[in-house]
Amino acid sequence: MNVNYETKARSLLKALSWRTLATLTTAVLVYLFTGELGLAITVGSFEVLAKMGLYFVHERLWQKVRFGKKVIPSFVLWFTGLPSSGKREIANQIFDRIKEKELRVERIDSRGVRPLFPETGFSPNEVDQHVRRAGHLCAMLEKSGVIVVASFVSPYVTSRKFARKLATNFIEVHLRSTPEACAKRDSKGRYERARRGEYSYFPGVDVKYEESKDPEITINVDERSVEEAVAEVESYLITHYITAK
Repeated sequence: MNVNYETKARSLLKALSWRTLATLTTAVLVYLFTGELGLAITVGSFEVLAKMGLYFVHERLWQKVRFGKKVIPSFVLWFTGLPSSGKREIANQIFDRIKEKELRVERIDSRGVRPLFPETGFSPNEVDQHVRRAGHLCAMLEKSGVIVVASFVSPYVTSRKFARKLATNFIEVHLRSTPEACAKRDSKGRYERARRGEYSYFPGVDVKYEESKDPEITINVDERSVEEAVAEVESYLITHYITAK
């Protein structure tokens, strides 16, 4: 679980700044009423020590009261879909929006994980191992109270099911598209190169992408804009997780 709360250091700094201002006000008032500078300083000194301590204790006691606090559960948000279906762009925008809420969040995708295992190829077995490793990494972060935004082609149902079982809260976002539509979005020409035989085991060309039967979110990206897709995912998170208490 990830809970927003103030640290002791922050509470202490707030107490110091507030009491400095309040003590100066008290000292000025005492001086104005009595005309005695020494008495004003003495009263101000005693007041700052007493009320600063009371304020600090008051703040820490309120931190122990659960009423009115929002508890945000950590979760793994897993984007999956054919190459060039828009996973990275949509996931990046969702990551930024979660980060703006000052929640602990990490961004993970195949581009960042593959260098950790450079010997891993693209055969079905190797891709399955790659996704399983990524699932372990996501689950470890989630159990540490971190929200994880992950994006992997992860073309095989068994791999995604494995990652789901490791996580406590797993949200699968399937970006549905066709190989033809993805090829049009493919600025790097990977589909064309795969069709020429330069790539092997390329999902959508010589390897089938296996759709899950019941992902939490399915978005037809051939009919929806990136902005609409981001809004749909964000709406789901706000409804089911971000506002959880």
